[in-house]
Amino acid sequence: MITPCQALTTGSRQIKWLLILTGIICAAQPTALSLAAAEAWSEAAVVEGAKRSPRGAKVYAEHCAVCHEHGVNRAPVVYHLRMMMTETIYRALSAGAMRLQAQSLSDQDKHAVAYFLSGIQSAKDVKLAPPACQGKAAHFDFDNPPAYPGWGMTLANTRFAPKSVTGLDSHNVSRLRLKWALGFDGASRVRSEPALAAGAIYIGSQDGRVYALDRKTGCERWQFAARSEVRTGVVVSPWRVGDSTAQPIAYFADFLGNVYAVDAIKGTLVWSDHADPHPATTLTGTPVLYEGRLYVPATTQEKAAVGGNFDCCTSRGSLIAYDARTGKRLWQSFLVDKPLFRGLSKSGSKLYGPSGAGIWSSPAIDERRGLLFFATSNNYSSPATKTSDAVIAMDLKSGKIKWSYQATVNDAWNLGCMLPNGSICPKEHGVDYDFGAAVILTRARDGREFVLAGQKSGWVYCLNPNDGKLLWKTKVGRGGAIAGVHFGMAAGGDALYVPISDAPDGRQYSEPAKPGLYALDIRTGEFIWKAPNDASVCQGRPAGCDPGIASPVTVSEDLVLSGGNDGILRIHSAQSGKVLWQFDTAQSLVTVGGGVATGGSIGGGAGPLVYDGTLVVESGYAFAWRMPGNLMLVFEVQ
Repeated sequence: MITPCQALTTGSRQIKWLLILTGIICAAQPTALSLAAAEAWSEAAVVEGAKRSPRGAKVYAEHCAVCHEHGVNRAPVVYHLRMMMTETIYRALSAGAMRLQAQSLSDQDKHAVAYFLSGIQSAKDVKLAPPACQGKAAHFDFDNPPAYPGWGMTLANTRFAPKSVTGLDSHNVSRLRLKWALGFDGASRVRSEPALAAGAIYIGSQDGRVYALDRKTGCERWQFAARSEVRTGVVVSPWRVGDSTAQPIAYFADFLGNVYAVDAIKGTLVWSDHADPHPATTLTGTPVLYEGRLYVPATTQEKAAVGGNFDCCTSRGSLIAYDARTGKRLWQSFLVDKPLFRGLSKSGSKLYGPSGAGIWSSPAIDERRGLLFFATSNNYSSPATKTSDAVIAMDLKSGKIKWSYQATVNDAWNLGCMLPNGSICPKEHGVDYDFGAAVILTRARDGREFVLAGQKSGWVYCLNPNDGKLLWKTKVGRGGAIAGVHFGMAAGGDALYVPISDAPDGRQYSEPAKPGLYALDIRTGEFIWKAPNDASVCQGRPAGCDPGIASPVTVSEDLVLSGGNDGILRIHSAQSGKVLWQFDTAQSLVTVGGGVATGGSIGGGAGPLVYDGTLVVESGYAFAWRMPGNLMLVFEVQ
């Protein structure tokens, strides 16, 4: 039996890229066997796990497989578990959500099954833990309400903040200096965009811990243990300046589909809910808080389940509205109809459809029209639907769709399309050009409003917010499965700032990759300037360096902040694209705890965050063979 790691050197081009795209990293970069690659090579994954922990394999087969391999509601499917850290699984079994189911297991058995499933054990470094806050640093400042209303820095997702708020401009950017750094123990990626409130930085981590840190020193005010990796950003509810009776709540969600409301001052749980009972549910888009409601975008990892006799596919993207204070579910709006049985695959597995059309990013709020704007993923199985690869306007109160614009038709695709037999590949055999980046609502200086969306295809679309009619579209990047506009654009004035990843994905294209940063006129779609990154930027840098940008950008009147796959944080002139300042985050730094952590690629849904002269950026993104890391860096204008 060939192992996944052997396939990297002996397999076909497509098989190699299947493993790379889904997170298989072997001896050169020690991280997890994960997601679709482990499922595509399910027998090999079991063999590897059994070698690693024979006892764990036996415990899993006797106590766990009956739920986790048969689609039991809320029981995470195996490829979810294989992306989790060993310590996180053990914590769930011993003191978390699975403690009752695991009460008959010995502590040794719990450790064994966790190691069998994951194999990702952190090299414990107690010095990475931030010190506990003492004295004034431990107190929350009620004169300092949240800096921004959510992930998009405005409710409209523009990721724009005036320099009067950021405290950073072209005149003082050269005075930015690293103030302190935090290392996340055992992590290989850092992708939860923080919230800044009450003098604290609120941030989630790969092992599920969420921290409230003193913004000035990095000491820990509290930490909360979620059930799995926190990929979303954190949102803190607002209060009036000086209101010491306020009871703000921090909202976030985890990889296994759980939504949390935590007391932002005490760090204690207020409420939690599982967004959707489907076992492949995952939450990566940051929840949106607006007028007492919490809007949570949901998607799934089901398109990555391609091994064995997997029945494909039954998951549906949706948006859920909660009462933010109580957690009462108000409505859930699905993006495709309930899947129906469609027949059998060549391998005998059951085929269902339609499915997919998940929401990977944070929705934008249109206060005047009472709408949410967001974009969706591709379908995972046939038949393809009109709500996949689409920009959608939804009513805030009812969850009803007002209009939908589809950018790519017939994009029904799953990772089975990359396997030799393709037994569960949809008949459409789509291109996997879904939307990962958030939609923006913005206003030009002449008063006209636009909805802007960037796609993995490399296309940027401008729509009329009233009816969804296309106003213009511009091809900015080459595009691809992990390319084009990956996580987030930004808008300010009459300009849209577009980061392009265009990382290689094993496919052949008729045009060259165009990694870098680009500015478009929001009124016409014409280029204002281009700042491409040349591949030579990665010469002499660690394996996994890539010249593209796969994280959201942030803007002010005169600056654009971007973090690259090459690990370099750049601050550009908003007027010309010229780089005014940069910092290499892919290095080892001493952290506030006295340990040493290392940065890597800057990626995922977390972009640079700047407020009152403080700049926060996360570094490390072990996905698609990019550079792993476990750093958060805090800079200050001096």
